[in-house]
Amino acid sequence: MTSGFDHTPVLLPETLDALQPGPGGRYVDATLGGGGHAEKILELSSPDGALLGIDADPVAVTAARRRLAHYGERVTVVESYFDALEELVRGAEFGPVDGILFDLGVSSPQLDSAERGFSFQYDAPLDMRLGPGAEHTAAELVNSLPPSALERIFREYGEERYARRVAQRIVHERARAPLRTTAELADLVTRAKPRSRQERIHPATRVFQALRIAVNQELERLERALPQALDVLRDGGRLVVISFHSLEDRIVKQFMRKEARGCVCPPDIPACICGRDPSLRIFTPRPIRATDAEVARNPRARSARLRAAQKLSVDDRSHTTRGGKA
Repeated sequence: MTSGFDHTPVLLPETLDALQPGPGGRYVDATLGGGGHAEKILELSSPDGALLGIDADPVAVTAARRRLAHYGERVTVVESYFDALEELVRGAEFGPVDGILFDLGVSSPQLDSAERGFSFQYDAPLDMRLGPGAEHTAAELVNSLPPSALERIFREYGEERYARRVAQRIVHERARAPLRTTAELADLVTRAKPRSRQERIHPATRVFQALRIAVNQELERLERALPQALDVLRDGGRLVVISFHSLEDRIVKQFMRKEARGCVCPPDIPACICGRDPSLRIFTPRPIRATDAEVARNPRARSARLRAAQKLSVDDRSHTTRGGKA
C-alpha cells in the first residue's frame, strides 16, 4: 500500500502545448490528483496566473495542497466531483477561465491503495469510491442490483463479453452470502468465465472497471461537466481532455464534434434553419497518444488519449459556415 499520492502526470508536454498556460491566465484542473499537471501550469503562468484545482478524493486533495502550497494565493483547491465545475468556478469568482484540463480515470496511487478496493491485486473491501460523495460502494451494487442491471453495467461500462454469465453467478453466490471483498469477486468472475489462453488481461479486469465507473458515475459526470466547461471558458479559452478508455474518449469526441459543427439540421435540409453556431475549434482531429519513450517510462500512459479544442469568439462563430451549409 502506498502512503503518498505521487504519480507521473501523463502526456505532460502535450498537455501544456495544448493548454498554452501564460502569465495572468486563469486555469482549472478539474481532476487535480497529486497536482503534477497543476504544478507545471502554475509554473508556466507565473508570476500572476491562478489555478482552481478540483478533486473528489480527500487523499489527493491533501497531497495536492501540500505540493502546491508554495504558490500561495495563486492556487485554490476544492474537494468535489468535477460535474460541479460551473458552480465551483462561479462560487470562487474565478471565471471566465483561460483553460480547463480533465485527466480522467483513476491514478496509480488510488489503484495501489489496497483499502480503496479498486484492484483485485489486493484483498480489500469492495469499495471503489473515488470520493466520499459517491452514493454507493461496489459491494452495495453487486449485492443489491437485479441481474439485468449488473449485466448492463458489465456489458456497457466494461465491454465484458460474458456479462450475463457473470451477473447470474453473482446473484447465485450472493443468495448464500454477500460478496464483501475484492478477492471474493475476482475469484467469482474467474470461475464464471470460460478459460481463454488468448486473453492477456486478468479475467476480472473488465468487471472491476465497469463497477468503478458505475460507483462513481464517471461517464454521466463527464457528460454533465463538458458543457459546463464550455460555459465558463472565455472566448479563445482552451479545453484539454485526457481519457484512458474508449467510452470516455467517445463522449469527448462526440461533444467536441457537435460543438465544432454547430448546425444540427438534418442533412436533407439544403439550408440551416436551427441557427446554431459552432462554439469550438478542434485542435486534434485524431487524439494525441503517448510516445514509445513515455510508455516505457510510464506504462499507464499506453492507453491515454488527449483531445483539445478552443472556444470560438462571437466573431469567429459568425464567420464559420454551419455544418457545411451556406
